[in-house]
Amino acid sequence: MVARGVITVPAAGEMMTSGASGRIIPVCRDVGRSVLSRQFLLRVYLFLHSLFLWFLLLRQLTHRPISAKVSVSSPASSPRRRGGFRKGRRDEEEDTVRRRALAEGLSMVHPSDGVISSCVWETSVHVGPSKSTLFCRSWRPAVGDMKGIMIIIHGLNEHSGRYAPFAMQLTAQSFGVYAMDWIGHGGSDGLHGYVPSLDHVVADTGSFLEKIKLENPGIPCFLYGHSTGGAVVLKASSHPHIESMLEGIILTAPALRVKPAHPIVAVIAPVLSVFLPKFQFKGANKKGIPVSRDPAAMLAKYSDPLVYTGPLRVRTGYEILRISTHLMQNLKSVTIPFLVLHGTADGVTDPLASQDLYSEAASEHKHIRLYEGFLHDLLFEPERDMVGADIIQWMDQMLQRRMAEE
Repeated sequence: MVARGVITVPAAGEMMTSGASGRIIPVCRDVGRSVLSRQFLLRVYLFLHSLFLWFLLLRQLTHRPISAKVSVSSPASSPRRRGGFRKGRRDEEEDTVRRRALAEGLSMVHPSDGVISSCVWETSVHVGPSKSTLFCRSWRPAVGDMKGIMIIIHGLNEHSGRYAPFAMQLTAQSFGVYAMDWIGHGGSDGLHGYVPSLDHVVADTGSFLEKIKLENPGIPCFLYGHSTGGAVVLKASSHPHIESMLEGIILTAPALRVKPAHPIVAVIAPVLSVFLPKFQFKGANKKGIPVSRDPAAMLAKYSDPLVYTGPLRVRTGYEILRISTHLMQNLKSVTIPFLVLHGTADGVTDPLASQDLYSEAASEHKHIRLYEGFLHDLLFEPERDMVGADIIQWMDQMLQRRMAEE
C-alpha cells in the first residue's frame, strides 16, 4: 500500500521586499513560444558571432608580439602570468581561512529557556572525494540515546550554521544532527560562492554519510536538503549504496525544473562554463525575490558574512541547470521514502515541480506538505517551529515503520 499525504497549511502575513537573490529563475508557467523560432535562432547567431569576435579580441590582446627590447627567453611575461595565478590562489586560500575562522566562532546554540543544556555540539572537518577540506558541525542530545540522526545539506550560497535553531529543535526530540558546508561555502575550501561541480557535492555528501554511519553504528539516518541542497540529496539518494544507508530523505523547496531567465542562456551556458567558469552574471544581485516573510530572518541572512550575496558564477549556474534537468528526467526512478515540503508562494523554486516529484516517484512511502502563502526558506518563516514539527513527526513515523518491520 502506498503511503501518501497532501496537506495544505494556511498562512497569514504580507510578502516583503528583501535582499533575497533569485539567481536561478524557475520555469515560466506560460512557456508558449518555440525556442527554435526564426527570431530565437537569429539571436543565437548574433550572440555566438559576437562571442567569437570577442574571443578573437581577447586572443589578440593576450598574444601581443614580444618587444624587440625583450629577448624571447626573458621571464618578464611568463612569470607575471604565473604570479597572477598564484595571487588568485593565495587570495582564495586567505579568504577560506577567514571564512573558516568566522564559521568556528559562530554560535551553535541559542540560549533560551534553558535549551542550551539540552545538547552538546562540536565542529570538525571532513575531506571528501573532491579532496577539499569541508567544514562540518554536529549537535547531539546531552542526555539519553539518539533515536535517529539527520544530516543537513544546506542550500546555495548559505551555510550549515544557519540551521542551529532547527538542530536544537531536533536534539530536544532525541535526534542527533550533522551538517556539512559545501565546497565554496561557509567554512569549507574553495572560492566563495563557486561550485565547480555539483557531482562533487553529491559525492562529498555520500562520503560524509558513510563517515557518520561508521561513527554511529545501528542508528537510523535521514538526509535533509534545502533548495539546491535538496537536489543534491535527491541525486545522492538515487545511488543504491547511499539509499541503503538511509531511512528516508526530507526536501524543502527542492531545486527542480529550474530554468534560466532566457532560453539563450541554456545554449551558451555549457560553453561559458568551460571557458569562463568563474565569470559572474552582474545582473544577479542582492535585490531579488523574497525568501521569508520574517523581516528579522531576512536581515540575519543577508547581513551574514558567511552567506554569499555576490553575482552568480557561470559554472555554478550551469551546474544547477544540469542537475535539475537530470532529476526531472528521472523522477519515476525515485524509490526512497521521502517527505517534500514547499511554500505555494515560493518565487525561487517551483512548487509544481515538487508536486510532480510526489506524483511520479515510485517510492512506496512518499508524502508532501504544501504551505499556503509560504516563501522559499521554510525553516526561516515565522511558522518555522511548525514546519520543523512536521518534519520530526514524519521521521518518527518512518522509525515506527522500521520497528514494525523488524
